[in-house]
Amino acid sequence: MYLDKSRPVGVFDSGVGGLTVVKEIIKNLPGEDIVYFGDTARVPYGSKSKKTVIEYSSQIVNFLKTKNVKTIVVACNTASALALETIEKQTDIPMLGVVHPGTRAAINITKNKKIGLVATSSTIESGLYPELIDEMDPEIKVFTQPAPLLCPLVEEGWTDDEITDKVIERYTRGLVDSGIDTLILGCTHYPFLIDAFRRVVGEGIRLVNPAYETAVSLNTVLEDNGLLNDSGHKAEYSFYSSDDPQKMEKYIDSMLGCPIKELEQIKIEKY
Repeated sequence: MYLDKSRPVGVFDSGVGGLTVVKEIIKNLPGEDIVYFGDTARVPYGSKSKKTVIEYSSQIVNFLKTKNVKTIVVACNTASALALETIEKQTDIPMLGVVHPGTRAAINITKNKKIGLVATSSTIESGLYPELIDEMDPEIKVFTQPAPLLCPLVEEGWTDDEITDKVIERYTRGLVDSGIDTLILGCTHYPFLIDAFRRVVGEGIRLVNPAYETAVSLNTVLEDNGLLNDSGHKAEYSFYSSDDPQKMEKYIDSMLGCPIKELEQIKIEKY
């Protein structure tokens, strides 16, 4: 299948969390146009069944295909864990999730072979992170903790709040006590809270941000498929959501500060 390298990169998430991935793509691949979809009307995915997550993800892939994207980044740990294997079969377009890049980074970082993982309940229950880590290095011990309250706190904008710090402390207490030296932020919403995580767990524990690692992996995928946009043009960024895009626009302005080519609400169910 021939794809024009001038086409945009498609990115999707259950809400605004995937903007952390977009931020890293803009920083590391400034020549790439981006089409982003945030399923803000149905966030969070972390408490939903595998069947539902696959259905939602499939609809979004169908929508992104109408935008002629050349690759799709599943910027959602839950969708990456539960739906990626299924939705990859919908299209010949190269697809990339966030789980594998984050896993590889954690394995490379840990010194004592004790890795912690905070993520949504569905991501934890999928067992994908521990499974991949065990395949790559069976000597590593993985300690997991579902953190279902963090995604709603980010969506509400409570990224720098005493309550959020206390919630993070409650979730990470057992992980810290287990002696981990590396902690995977296993949801793309969590990098919004990276300063809070650092305050709570301390400098002795290295934090893995899968958003950054995914952008690095995307560069490799594009290069390997001859799709890297090296034309030197000024990149354009389009954003879509399943609910009123006003809240997402605030995050785009504060976090990305990039010009918006298009900002529109989409009835995603029709796809």
